[in-house]
Amino acid sequence: MPERQPSDAVIRAWARLIRAQQAVLAAVESDLKTAGCPPLAWYDVLLELSRAEAGLRPFALEQELLLAQYNLSRLLDRLEHAGYVERRTCPEDGRGQIVAITASGRALVKRMWPTYRSAIARHVGAKLSEDDATRLAALLGKLTGAKS
Repeated sequence: MPERQPSDAVIRAWARLIRAQQAVLAAVESDLKTAGCPPLAWYDVLLELSRAEAGLRPFALEQELLLAQYNLSRLLDRLEHAGYVERRTCPEDGRGQIVAITASGRALVKRMWPTYRSAIARHVGAKLSEDDATRLAALLGKLTGAKS
């Protein structure tokens, strides 16, 4: 069976999705930097770790974040060096590690959230009505397989 070619509308949607992601992420990163916060990736890692009571194995964290393993390893090194995470030996597998957020990491998440929340409101919420945002979330959910 021959491969179906994307329509012009699908190609346009793809291009706009990528451009929107790049533009909004750049704007959010700029707002965080202006506020003296570290990059958004730090927040994302720390937020996932804050949701995991006992920490996560690096491969589980990688799956949640969709980061390449080598990128995550370097990021975890920086977060550990800054005192925001700690690595522990995995009790089930002495060769493995558990990465856990520290009290300083939790404080950083709390400090970054107001800036991040304002950036989302300014760069997304101010440009979409509630109905638009609901429709966009539903459409993007179709692409990601999200349930809600």
